[in-house]
This record gives sequence, structure tokens and C-alpha cells, in this order.
Amino acid sequence: MTISLHAASVPVFKQMLNSVSALLSKAEEHATAKSIEPNAYLQARLYPDMFPLIRQVQIAGDFARGVSARLAGLEVPKVDDSLATTFADLRAMLAETVAFIDGIPADKINGQEAREIVLRPGTPKERKFNAQDYLVHFGLPQFFFHVTTTYAILRHNGIEIGKRDFMGNP
Repeated sequence: MTISLHAASVPVFKQMLNSVSALLSKAEEHATAKSIEPNAYLQARLYPDMFPLIRQVQIAGDFARGVSARLAGLEVPKVDDSLATTFADLRAMLAETVAFIDGIPADKINGQEAREIVLRPGTPKERKFNAQDYLVHFGLPQFFFHVTTTYAILRHNGIEIGKRDFMGNP
């Protein structure tokens, strides 16, 4: 039995982005209940050389949009991450990302496993992949790194969340 490129990407991104949105709601509720400045969570990081929570969420959204668009042969939508500075902003960005990827027809992605995807073309960091390798060996691992780090930052800061919260609803 085989799995389609679309089934391995868009539904996975949607599930996890919706999970991140719910995690952010729990963090905001916790901050309100405990009279904690929301920015304390938004700027939290696991280690000083890591990006803060806000940037982890932004990058997860960037990967979901970018990977989905590239798999479908579409232009990657530009999003000004500097505009997402609050829990509400981040949830809105995630909702827009889910709407974008949900709007990509499966037939634009399925059957495109051999499509060439070039990252950072014309630079010393240029990387070429076929679409399947791009998704499996680059896009999904990068996406999950930032989703998992988002979860870890919130859990580390006392938000009462667990594996079920991380997984969300498929």
C-alpha cells in the first residue's frame, strides 16, 4: 500500500498547526489566570542561543506554507512575521496558513514526487531535492523540530499540557 504525497503533507501540517494554536490558547489562558505577562511566554526559550517561542511558531507556519506550496509548484506566500507579536496574532497566522494549505487541491501535489525543488537557488547554500525527498528528509523534520520546540518551551514554563495536546486532532 502506498501513501500519497498530499496525504503525507497537508493533513499532517493542518493537524499540527491546529495543535499549536490550541497550545497557544492554553498558554494565554494560563498567563491570564496567573497574572503573568504574555510576553514572558512569547519570548521564552529553552536555551539562550535558541529562538524564542514566538519565532518557533512563525517558522513552523513558514515551513507548512513553504513545503506545501513547493510540492504543488506554487509560489510560496509571503508573510510578514514581524506582524505576529501576540498570542492572537500567532493564532491568526496559523489559521491563515491552514486556510492556504487546505486550499491546495490534492491533485496539485499527488504524482509530483519527482518534481525538482531548489532551495536558495544561485547561492552557496543551494540545495536540490526531488519533491518526495524534500518532504520526507527536509520539510517534515524541520517543521516538527519547531512544533516540538514550541511544545517544549510551553511545557518547560509550566503550562499544563501533555502528549494529547501536542498531537491534537487528526
